Parts: sequence; C-alpha cells; structure tokens
Amino acid sequence: MELRHLRYFIAVGEAGSLTVAARKLHTSQPSLSRQIRDLENEVGAQLLTRRARGIDLTPAGRAFLEHARSVLTQVEAATEAARRVAHPAKPCFSMGFLTGHELTWMPEALRILRDELPNINVMISSQYSPPLADAISKGNVDAGFLRRERGVPELAFRPLVKEPIVVVLPSDHPLAARKAISPGDLVGETFVGVSRTAPVVRAAIDDYLKRSGINITPAHETEHVVMGVPLIASTGGVALLPAYVQNFLTQSVTSRPLKGDAPTVDLVLGYKKSNQSPVLKLLLSRLDELVARASNKTR
Repeated sequence: MELRHLRYFIAVGEAGSLTVAARKLHTSQPSLSRQIRDLENEVGAQLLTRRARGIDLTPAGRAFLEHARSVLTQVEAATEAARRVAHPAKPCFSMGFLTGHELTWMPEALRILRDELPNINVMISSQYSPPLADAISKGNVDAGFLRRERGVPELAFRPLVKEPIVVVLPSDHPLAARKAISPGDLVGETFVGVSRTAPVVRAAIDDYLKRSGINITPAHETEHVVMGVPLIASTGGVALLPAYVQNFLTQSVTSRPLKGDAPTVDLVLGYKKSNQSPVLKLLLSRLDELVARASNKTR
C-alpha cells in the first residue's frame, strides 16, 4: 500500500465520483479504477460500490476513509518534524487542531503565518480537545483550535466562532423530509450520543435536552464527529453534533437544523498564558483576519 493509494481513495470518497476524482487528480478514470481495486485487494475488503452516477462508500470504506485522512495528516506532521530537525535554525511554532477543523482553519492560519514569517517551521497535530489542551498546558503545542476546556487555569482562550448543534441522520430517515427538527422528534429514535472524550460538546447537548424536557438514553456513543457519521449510517440512528460535521457527510447521511433556539458550542484558540513566542503574538494580532477568512470559506 502506498500513500498515493490513500490520496486517490480520499479523492474518490470526497468527490463521490470516479470521473470527478480522476479529473481533480489529473489522471484517467480507468487508471484510477485500477488503483482503487489494488487498494481493495490490499485491504481485503470492498471499499466502495459503483452505481450509474457515481459511487457509494461501503461501511468498510467509510471506516477506512477516516483512518486514511488521519494517516495523511500524520505524514504531513512527520514531514514537518523532519524538516524542523534538518533546519534547526528556523523558529518553530506548533499548532494543534480539534480533529476535523483542520479543513477550515489550518490553511488560513498557515497563510497568515507564512506571509509574515516565511522562514518558520510550523508543526501540525490533530487530536481530541482535552488532550490538545493538555499538550498546550505542557508546552508541547503553542496554540490550539479547540473547545473551552475546564480545569486548565494556565491557559487563555480567545473566541473564534459559535458552532450550532444540528441533527445528523440517515438521508432516507423520515425526519430528513423536514426542514427543521424539534427536540421532541428525537424521542423513540436510536440515539447516537457523544462520549466523555468530548466533555464540552456532551455537556452542551445534555444541557439542551434537559432544558427541552427530553430524556434520551443513547443506544451508541461516538468519540468524535468523524466517527459519528459512519456510526449513524450503519445503525440508522440520529445524533446531535456540531455543525462542522457537515464537512464529512456522505450521500447516505444528512443534517437538519434544530427548531427554535438551537444550542451552540464555542471553538476557541487556546494558548498558555506564559508563552512569549513572537509567532504566537503575531497570530493573536491577526485573529480577526483569520476568523474573517475562515468564515468566507464556509459560506
């Protein structure tokens, strides 16, 4: 298995079409199809099914897609680490991202830093919010895009955006026919909850259900948004998740807003109060610009 197999598979999975993916990869569709078949033979499982107007990922394919993205992220991080060791004279700045938020925030943050400081090494990591807060606290990460975690008084948080909580459900679910969904509509459904690995999101959801007078016992729990999408598809369940989950929806899974005053969860930039890095100071001074750039991408 080679990295190009992963890149090709991710392109196909995100495009939902071999034809579109081949065009983006500047390769022929027959060649791309052969690469995907080779990957399936290597994995030992069918990763996608072909249909008249595109492809659908199998449950195995959805699981593989999540890990393939993670592998490429780690490869990029390893590349940055190797470059940092090879060129130790360059200033190094480490940024961490709540898994899934790299797509929106990382390109814009890197653009701002490298426009101003072209000769710095930037280290990138991706993980859950609590361990990311711990890494910032220990000085292993300079700045992180994460939740406003509790119990870390040595950290400062600057607000970025408020993310609404939305309903995520199978595309063929009866509730998907509605423009918006009430919390009471979730009663009796197979509910996919958020585990304690995401305490801020879980607390926001639990508080919302309590205020709405809804008592739901989750049938399943997901550790993070990326894992939640295939779990919803495979169980036919519904979930309440932050809106950035929409970056990872497949054709078989969709989202709908909540009726009324929907709950939100903050995404913040966290850093250690005692960190005197000039690169951090630059990033903080350009935070409004960063938010504006990221907001334009999501419109």
